Amino acid sequence: MANSHILTENNGSVATLRLNRPEALNALNAAMLDEVKLTIEAWDADPQIRAIVITGSEKAFAAGADIKEMIDKTHLDAMAENLLDGWYCIARCRTPTIAAVSGYALGGGCEVAMMCDILLCSDTARFGQPEITIGTIPGLGGTQRLTRRVGSAKAMELVLTGRMMDAEEAERSGLVSRVVPLAELEAQAQETAQRVAGFSGAAVRLARDCVHAAGSTTLEQGIALEQRAFHSLFGTEDQIEGMTAFAEKRTPNFKR
Repeated sequence: MANSHILTENNGSVATLRLNRPEALNALNAAMLDEVKLTIEAWDADPQIRAIVITGSEKAFAAGADIKEMIDKTHLDAMAENLLDGWYCIARCRTPTIAAVSGYALGGGCEVAMMCDILLCSDTARFGQPEITIGTIPGLGGTQRLTRRVGSAKAMELVLTGRMMDAEEAERSGLVSRVVPLAELEAQAQETAQRVAGFSGAAVRLARDCVHAAGSTTLEQGIALEQRAFHSLFGTEDQIEGMTAFAEKRTPNFKR
């Protein structure tokens, strides 16, 4: 389906959202946000959608927020509008999300990619938080998510210098899950999404919740959360089916 600023596709249990402002390197603007938010929230409420792929073009995943829309805003404007907050629909989405990044993922583009549960990129990808070069700072969680992914030393350098890092450095630093050749990126993203979508929905959601919690809890709190989640799955149809299939050496048929 074609919209003004995004393209969408459903392939069984996997849905794909493609940012589509090629003339602006997929810069994130208000009109795009309206479409993204409506689409993500609808998919998240659809039990048939088990995983979501978010991608852009070969040249740019998203080169940042649309500066032209923000240049005249005042402090009060930014506060009153809760500027950029709508993009957190991706972070709040409970359906697993996979970012497939090629080309530039800068500023808001890097932050949106980091909101996804799994981040795959091509060998052409370039990441960065260049907001310091225009007199501001990351405003979509960049200082927080980047630090949690790559550590404070690397995050501090990137945020304070605005430099970009390539795909190899991004993988080495822990920013991305995996780097694949450009020609294979979309197929790999779809394959990953289909694999996630094939497992027990309850187990997948609890697993991702526990992993996300690791960044904001103590080890003791995180282990307690994991244990409660682990115990809660016992007696569910999918747990019984999964363990029975393992014992019988067959592929499980999860109800999800």
